[in-house]
Amino acid sequence: MTYTIHPVTSKRHASDFLDVPRILYRDDPNWICPLDGQLNGIFDPSKNTYFSHGSAQRWVLRNNAGQLCGRIAAFVDDEKKQNAEVAAGGIGFFECCDDQGAANLLFDTAAGWLKNKHVEAMDGPINFGENDRFWGLLVEGFTTTSFTTNYHHPYYRQLFENYGFRAYYEMTTNTVDLSRPMDERFERIAGWLRAKEGITFRHPTLDSLEEYAHHFRTIYNDAWQFHEEYKPLTEDRALKFAREMKFLFISKMMPFAFVREEPAGFLICTPDLNQVFKSKNGKLNLVDKFLFSRRSRNDFSWYRDRGILTRGHALAIGIRPRFQQYGLETGMMMSSIDEVRKMGFKTIELRWAGDFNPKIVRLHAAVGATQAHKHITYRFLFDPAREFRRYREIPMNTKEQMAQK
Repeated sequence: MTYTIHPVTSKRHASDFLDVPRILYRDDPNWICPLDGQLNGIFDPSKNTYFSHGSAQRWVLRNNAGQLCGRIAAFVDDEKKQNAEVAAGGIGFFECCDDQGAANLLFDTAAGWLKNKHVEAMDGPINFGENDRFWGLLVEGFTTTSFTTNYHHPYYRQLFENYGFRAYYEMTTNTVDLSRPMDERFERIAGWLRAKEGITFRHPTLDSLEEYAHHFRTIYNDAWQFHEEYKPLTEDRALKFAREMKFLFISKMMPFAFVREEPAGFLICTPDLNQVFKSKNGKLNLVDKFLFSRRSRNDFSWYRDRGILTRGHALAIGIRPRFQQYGLETGMMMSSIDEVRKMGFKTIELRWAGDFNPKIVRLHAAVGATQAHKHITYRFLFDPAREFRRYREIPMNTKEQMAQK
């Protein structure tokens, strides 16, 4: 089989890019199509702020019969590249038929474009944007994934590894069964925190989201500073994140912790909109958008009352280093869990327990979460003689962290 690859340079090509997974997964009941509008926004400079300091390109692949059979995107974040030990670009939104030759053509094309951008490696699959969505290759747990979480065919792993990609880090998604009572020690910790003067747990409202965006930024920039590829969260990006949360907002699913009125921690959890949109095949018309707007009112009650929406997913948890011994993660969780159960949620997916972050791995284990999915983010070094190094592990305690700084 021979293949031709075409850059996305027109609306028709952009439509082809969106249609590739619809063709490849049409017989897979576990795949839920991402929203076309959301993916188009990632590659729209007027909507994606990463274009202010980066660039992206997409391609689609056809076989000799003219049929769509693959796609890939490549992108460079110039700010991230400048501060990294290895200047890496990214690839993402990879889809391909089960043919190594087809995959190699996609990878080679992306690599050629990235080399012209003066990078030393390509990481993928990743997103041209925030790392809480469309990140990593699914390698275990080929069941339905949550909203903006990548789903892939099992053979993709061999396509990556046969090309020469190596695992840079692994991320697990773990599930908490809300029908089971929490361990008694969590109740004790929560009781101790409630009684301790100066520690409070609050939940944002739609009217206060911008205020909480500032709290989110303060906590994030302190808590994430020890991540190897950390880049400070700007005020604009924090406000953009808050605006996006209006689309997914349930107050009780977003607890914040404060210590002596100082923002100390957050737990960002949202309803899994894949349960809402799974029948739409990625396409929302004006009527769909109008109905969603009405039905998502009152904490998505229309969907919850009908048993459509039963799963949430925790996008991120952050606790500032000097407050990490307080048990705030338990306090935030326990401040919300009873209300979330009453709303009809049966499970919560805890996303992105990276193998480089032992604190989060232990936290997921401590709450009795069981593994649902595993994703791998790969790296391919353009210089084969260069030493490959996995993502650096984050130290367990604050003193070790500060010593590294």
